[in-house]
Amino acid sequence: MVEVMEAESLKTATTDTRYVYRFGGGVNDGGNGNKNLLGGKGANLDGMASIGLPVPPGFTITTEMCTRYYVDGEVYPDSLNAEVAGGIAHIEGVTGKRFGDQADPLLVSVRSGARVSMPGMMDTVLNLGLNDRTVIGLASASGDERFAWDSYRRFIQMYSDVVLELDHGAFEEALEIAKEDQGYTLDTEMTADDWKGLVAEYKTIVEKQWGKPFPQDVNDQLWGAISAVFGSWQADRAKVYRRLNDIPGDWGTAVNVQAMVFGNMGDTSATGVAFTRDPATGENVYYGEFLINAQGEDVVAGIRTPQYLTTAARERAGAKPLSMEEAMPETYAELAKVFNILETHYRDMQDIEFTVQQGKLWMLQTRSGKRTAKAALKIAVDMAGEGLITEEEAVARVDPAALDQLLHPTLDPKAPRDVLTKGLPASPGAASGIVVFDADTAERRNELGDAVILVRTETSPEDIHGMHAAKGILTARGGMTSHAAVVARGMGRPCVSGAGSMSIDAKAKTLRIGGRELTEGDVVTIDGSTGEVMAGEVPTVQPELAGDFGTLMVWADKVRRLRVRANAETPQDCKTAREFGAEGVGLCRTEHMFFDAARITAVRQMILADSEKGRRDALEKLLPEQRDDFAQIFMVMAGLPVTIRLLDPPLHEFLPHEEAEFAEVAKAAGVGVDELRRRASELHEFNPMLGHRGCRLGVTYPEIYEMQARAIFEAALIVKKRSGAAPIPEVMIPLVATRRELELMKAIVDRVAQEVFAEQADSVEYLTGTMIELPRAALKAGEIAEVGEFFSFGTNDLTQTTIGISRDDAGRFLGSYVDKGIFPRDPFVSIDVEGVGELIVLAAERGRKTRPGIKLGICGEHGGDPASIAFCEQTGLDYVSASPYRVPIARLAAAQAALKKG
Repeated sequence: MVEVMEAESLKTATTDTRYVYRFGGGVNDGGNGNKNLLGGKGANLDGMASIGLPVPPGFTITTEMCTRYYVDGEVYPDSLNAEVAGGIAHIEGVTGKRFGDQADPLLVSVRSGARVSMPGMMDTVLNLGLNDRTVIGLASASGDERFAWDSYRRFIQMYSDVVLELDHGAFEEALEIAKEDQGYTLDTEMTADDWKGLVAEYKTIVEKQWGKPFPQDVNDQLWGAISAVFGSWQADRAKVYRRLNDIPGDWGTAVNVQAMVFGNMGDTSATGVAFTRDPATGENVYYGEFLINAQGEDVVAGIRTPQYLTTAARERAGAKPLSMEEAMPETYAELAKVFNILETHYRDMQDIEFTVQQGKLWMLQTRSGKRTAKAALKIAVDMAGEGLITEEEAVARVDPAALDQLLHPTLDPKAPRDVLTKGLPASPGAASGIVVFDADTAERRNELGDAVILVRTETSPEDIHGMHAAKGILTARGGMTSHAAVVARGMGRPCVSGAGSMSIDAKAKTLRIGGRELTEGDVVTIDGSTGEVMAGEVPTVQPELAGDFGTLMVWADKVRRLRVRANAETPQDCKTAREFGAEGVGLCRTEHMFFDAARITAVRQMILADSEKGRRDALEKLLPEQRDDFAQIFMVMAGLPVTIRLLDPPLHEFLPHEEAEFAEVAKAAGVGVDELRRRASELHEFNPMLGHRGCRLGVTYPEIYEMQARAIFEAALIVKKRSGAAPIPEVMIPLVATRRELELMKAIVDRVAQEVFAEQADSVEYLTGTMIELPRAALKAGEIAEVGEFFSFGTNDLTQTTIGISRDDAGRFLGSYVDKGIFPRDPFVSIDVEGVGELIVLAAERGRKTRPGIKLGICGEHGGDPASIAFCEQTGLDYVSASPYRVPIARLAAAQAALKKG
């Protein structure tokens, strides 16, 4: 089932649409390095040829052809045949060789090339054009029979794998048997006769598995390879890579057909891969490997151990085989000049593929090289220092999401791993610890000094103390925006969620994964950046926030317009956020404070009370605790805005669930177990996400919001006196759907504020607003803004209520929705611009029309997503609020969004 392409986004095909662009040999068909049209590889081949570098001639079939190919049912327009024939004629004219010629045949490579690099995800065919007749001509023209038959066996093996989709292992097995029969260790020991024999064996394998002889017509070979490359765009591995890297499925790939050059023509020939700077550290040194008498796949496939490019790298590694700098000094010097030309031309670190054919250097590919976050920072800052790029370009160069690598511990890449299963990479970082199955045990074992991993089927707000005590969280259910994921990211804890292959027996305290069983106390390691769960302890490497990080952040802050706040509800969260540059708190969830062991009893007494007086008595006990909570947060954020969301979840979440807890709570509350069960049953809701929660609690039980408002204002005045810098409380009323709801709640807040200010003979500036998380609130934003002084878009719930999908359950099917093009990305990870985004735009417009100075921000998980931040910049919001560890990511993304908009 092919991925659905959005037809409306395609360029309408006409009879005069051009799909083939030639390059090399002094010819340039005007692609002008357009990556959207030619793909990254085609654009850069075109670019290298245009500046006079030695590039084998060829042509590119555009990405537009790929998208049309799928829309038209995997068929080609008649015009493409003539265009491809013209491309082949171009290569023939430059090389002086003929495609399919028996005397001196032209051979070509057929490679993919998407707009952005997708290394290893799509297919390549080399040595295309060989058959039983042209191989003899190649042997004669090259004067090297062994080389010709080696090239033919490579072609059959690769074509059978990529195009015919035959069992790759059968060919590898035949090669190994052939070497064993001759007593060889290396492929290079095989003679021409050995390769001839293996070619015959390969052809037999093809006929047996495919039911037909290996294709001998070179044009059939060519079209088979072109279709295979287009087909690989829809391969499962390519789809997964696109989903993980947010690459739209309707971009398509280009196909590049290029004259072959050969690194396997003896000891004066070679092939290699190189980076103009070290992609791991960013150090300004050449980095790469090469092989003498080899073709490109030999370097990357691990068939032979490559040699180092530079002498310095060889000496550092203590390796004996000569470096290219030593073995081919003249060619290496020429290559080093090309490195400098390319880095200066493209103004970025380049990842290069090259071949040396009998002493002549050929450039096969260049692209901006993949790099670690540490290297990305260093390269960007260094290049700005070298004058190669500007500070603003340096800011634009670093992928904000890659900063996660710098902000959290990562697993030692050299350490062995015993992977048990894989879930969703819900919160980055890595941690090892003993398995525990409940929050209380996690807290107790942490107090004893143990590192723990909290393992739950799914977490709930009452697990918060255990999550805080744990080094990491692992759940069997839930998606990337489940409770576990959201809270873990806020705490900076690594989390793997939705590991569906796990079977948890919390009572027996066992965890089963496949045939493996773990019990409480066994050690596991989780990697929240990959989703891997491993048995035992895997060493971690601590992050390094070196000078380059600080430098880039200063540059980013110069250009960004959006303010960046943090979602934080503990003093530690707030400190972390401020260290990462947060400019206030955009969301303080007060419900997490209520689950603290010291106050949960009073909370439950309040819920169980059957009168207002009973509720007020319980709330009186909670007031000092809540006031202290806010005072600690205000002290860290003195002088900055702090948005506090009043109690939001349904009350039943605070009541016990386990049998033993019922008796314990009944005793503490002074009621019978039966009475407690009756009350819990009364509070039970079939759909609590849309039930008695948010402002509906405040309407029904206004005394709850009164207590919280009093705690806020008393704490603000305490901090004002202590620090001399008053915090700016922003009181947020959750789940508002109507103007009247907000009007009633704001009246409570204002009345309590005036009472406190009168009692203390002092005051602070404050705002009262609401969270826009219901479609009706967005639609009626103009009326609601008559009362509300700020809007904060709660994009997690707004997405749920707009699309009608539960974020906790959607992980089961959203992957298929993305694969099939229903959503371009998971809407809980990146804002659904066309649906939820339209409501945000509409609410912002209507709110501003009523109240021109209204403050607008978002505080859902989207506040830390770069694509969503770009949408917020376009919409003109005032701030985004993200988890503390995503604050730097938001700062950088906001800067990049401002640069793109500007």
